[in-house]
Amino acid sequence: MFSGIIRATGRLAAVESTPAGRRLTIDPGAWGHTPGVGDSIAVSGCCLTLAVPPGPDGHLGFDAIPETLAKTTLGDLAVGDRVNLETSVTAATAMDGHVVQGHVEGVGEVVGLVTQGEYRVRVRAHPDLMPCIVPKGSVAIDGVSLTIAEVSPAGHWFEVALIPTTLSLTTLGGLKPGSKVNLETDVLARTVVHVLRNYAGVIGRPNG
Repeated sequence: MFSGIIRATGRLAAVESTPAGRRLTIDPGAWGHTPGVGDSIAVSGCCLTLAVPPGPDGHLGFDAIPETLAKTTLGDLAVGDRVNLETSVTAATAMDGHVVQGHVEGVGEVVGLVTQGEYRVRVRAHPDLMPCIVPKGSVAIDGVSLTIAEVSPAGHWFEVALIPTTLSLTTLGGLKPGSKVNLETDVLARTVVHVLRNYAGVIGRPNG
């Protein structure tokens, strides 16, 4: 589990095809965290498991299976691309963002930017995700915990407002129209929608 508070940005240093998918090697830059094999790291919102211990250069190696590569933006990464990095939370971790599982539900597309005054990003999402995206609710974009500023259910888009700190400390400052982003809706909203879709009128009925 994560909080959506990015701890560092890294860069993809190498990509290698493997029988299981791809090995992604990430240069974490000045990030002071040294994870161990088996630790969970959110890479641009995707929960990945460290596959090899960091070498002398500090690079981190992760295995991404075909499902992950197909359903997230990780399959489109090229060497040199920046990624957001976050360690998993512990019982002692301050919960500054919201509950983020690192389970990307879909890839959205940036369809609009407002850079003067309030900095806003408009993202088009798959219609199946829109019921879980509510005004003033939470969403994770490339692993960044954000508050939803505006929603258009009919247009299948939503907007978030970004502060200068978010723009400078994450990859979101580099978004432009056409950029693809990983999306994870709020697990609480998702649970409510799932129950209403599948069990409304069923829960609580007596057996028989």
